Amino acid sequence: MSHLLPLLVTVPIVGALVPVVLGARRPVLSRRLTAGVLVGQVGLAVAVLVGVAATGPRTYVVGGLPAAVGIGLRADAVSSVFVLLVAVAAAALSLTVRTETTGPTDSLWLLFVAGLTGIAVTADVFNLYVFLEISGLAAYALVAGRRGTRAALAAFHYLVVGTIGATLYLLGVGYLYVATGTLAMADLRVALAGIGYDSPLVVTAFVLVTVGLGVKLALFPLQAWKPDAYAAATPDVSALLATLGSTIPGYALVRLVFDVFTASFLDAVPLVRGGLLVVGVASVAAGGFLALRQSDVRRLLAYSSVLQMGLVVLGIAIATPAAVTAALVLLVANAVAKGGLYAATGVLADTFGATTVDSYAGLGRDAPLTAAAVGVALVSLVGLPPTVGFAGKWYLAVAAVDARAWVVVVVVLLSTLLSLAYAGRVVERLYLAPAGHGVEPVAADGGGHAAVPSGDRAVAFVVVAALATVLVGLGSTALAAWFAPVVEGWL
Repeated sequence: MSHLLPLLVTVPIVGALVPVVLGARRPVLSRRLTAGVLVGQVGLAVAVLVGVAATGPRTYVVGGLPAAVGIGLRADAVSSVFVLLVAVAAAALSLTVRTETTGPTDSLWLLFVAGLTGIAVTADVFNLYVFLEISGLAAYALVAGRRGTRAALAAFHYLVVGTIGATLYLLGVGYLYVATGTLAMADLRVALAGIGYDSPLVVTAFVLVTVGLGVKLALFPLQAWKPDAYAAATPDVSALLATLGSTIPGYALVRLVFDVFTASFLDAVPLVRGGLLVVGVASVAAGGFLALRQSDVRRLLAYSSVLQMGLVVLGIAIATPAAVTAALVLLVANAVAKGGLYAATGVLADTFGATTVDSYAGLGRDAPLTAAAVGVALVSLVGLPPTVGFAGKWYLAVAAVDARAWVVVVVVLLSTLLSLAYAGRVVERLYLAPAGHGVEPVAADGGGHAAVPSGDRAVAFVVVAALATVLVGLGSTALAAWFAPVVEGWL
């Protein structure tokens, strides 16, 4: 099964060449081949997951080079889930929500998949940077692909902030290499303990790496790029970014903290743990408050992601098995719910010209299936049973009580109230407000080109995503048990 690991990255990278070569001359063939690559990626991800279940974690070093300097790959019970999430989400969104495809955007879509998959399976910190850049550059270009100055400015903002974040991460990697002489995660775990966790070099590396990834997660106060990018992009791109753009860097942060620096580092440097708690609390409070102030639904959902990622950071700060499991489950929960919600915003914008909370008035009657799916996904963001969002918050609250982290308990409750407030605004307009007068569908970029999803396939994706929040929630105990061997090994 180990030989499948490099294929997870090389297949979408090589596949990205096909639309460039055939896109202009044979557009239909190019689209079909792109779809074939994405479906094949799902097959590879499933094969890796099944292999991990059968034989345990697998590793691979490209070219047989020493692990300390080679391109190392690793798949375990946790990373295989996120590899599958990337493959399924990218394929499903491409086959259902996308309506206007071109050779360049198909290539960027595949490169985005390759980069995020690489982040999930890489076994060294430098190549994690390389894959961050691949996925980041693809994301910037996908946002810029929408016509109009709004998308161009949002993509430029995204590019500048994302580049700063990646640079900070790379500086942190440089400090790690200077301190240890290795880039392999397994070797770093041992070497950092030998150097001493309170070494200024190690602490500086941790701060730089965390801040760099914090930009990708859009943690407060580094979140300003996200609402602009998500609101300016086409609905298919915003759904892709909302599902995966912060989820996989979030997994990377969890893995680096516990598989490289380890929980012992947090115990040895209480100031770092305190910093994570402050960032988590601030992200929850700021994300919820800013979401309440938004009239544009896509911006509201973007700020709600800031809140959700704040909860993930709180799980990291508590650093117990239950808390780390909560962080991982919350990442999955946010991904599934946001993918469906952003796809739904495209459906409602295409059909009714509705892009603001007020313009959703009465759509529960006009688009009952889509509105119901939106309501279920919002319930998951609030954290109510039986959704996966509830499971993540429950694990976090239990972990906080066990650790006597009463501030975190209060913040979890606060996050539920804030989420209920902004989600309640949307649900109230959908079902209780008088029907609005509606407007003609108009592209958000002001260019008059409504590149938005429509039809039964997009609605089907929205419904399936909503059902997935419930099904994964009902199976959350099994998901936590699946994560348990890796999480316990970290701690």
